[in-house]
Parts: sequence; C-alpha cells; structure tokens
Amino acid sequence: MDKIAGLDSSYEQFMNHLPELIPDGVLEVDLPLLQKLGLLNDDGTASSGQSLTRYFHVVEAKEKITLFNDQFVIWVVPEKIEEEPTTLVLIAMNNESKLKLELAFVTSGIYNTSRLVLRIIEKLLSEIQENEDLIFHFEHHSQAKSDE
Repeated sequence: MDKIAGLDSSYEQFMNHLPELIPDGVLEVDLPLLQKLGLLNDDGTASSGQSLTRYFHVVEAKEKITLFNDQFVIWVVPEKIEEEPTTLVLIAMNNESKLKLELAFVTSGIYNTSRLVLRIIEKLLSEIQENEDLIFHFEHHSQAKSDE
C-alpha cells in the first residue's frame, strides 16, 4: 500500500504543477495528432507497442485509474468538462524510484473511446521506450569512446 500512496502523492504533485512540468502543454487528441502517431491507417492488431501494456498493475479509485510497472506509471482520469466526457492521461517514467512526468494528453468527443485511448497509450509508450533506448545507447557509446 505504501507504493500506491507514493503514486497518489506523485499524481497530486504532477496535477498541481502540470504547466511547469509539461511546458509544451497537454496534447489534445485530434485528427492531425492521430495522423502524426500513425494511428489512422493502423488497425491496432499488429502494434509493436502492444506488449508494453500487458504487464501493468491496475489500481482503480473513484477519480482515476492507475497503471504501473517497473518502467511506467500511467494515470487515466475521466472527467466532465462543460458536460462533455473527457479523459486526461498522464504518463511518467519510473526511473530509480523517482517518477518523471513525460507527457499528458486529453481526449474528448469522438476521440474519447477506451479503445482509442489505449491505442494512443500503447503508441506513446512505444515512442518513449524507443527514445530511452536511444539515449541509453548514446550514453554508453559516448562513455566507451571516452574510456579509449
């Protein structure tokens, strides 16, 4: 339960400081974003990131759903904004027992379906993982060069 309390505390901090933590702002899901992510022509059956979402612990609370594993923590927050159902999603990296908020996105209207939200999460997790792998590779490659 201490882990859940820590995740809830991190969530509260992230929500209270969202503008500073995500200076580019929360991504609003729309047609251009789906095109950019390559989700318009993808039926979701052969997604390379699909395996990333299979190994999460899930904790449901009244105000949010928390998914977490050794690499990521995801908060899915259903809300009503001006009477329109909306879903806010926060994705954080779980590094060395410290969480780092990577991005946030919001869906509403025709884009606010559970299937689409999950496909977007899968795609973004895959992209974050690719970036982390590249950073790791460059850091270790750079370190090997400096050791020579």
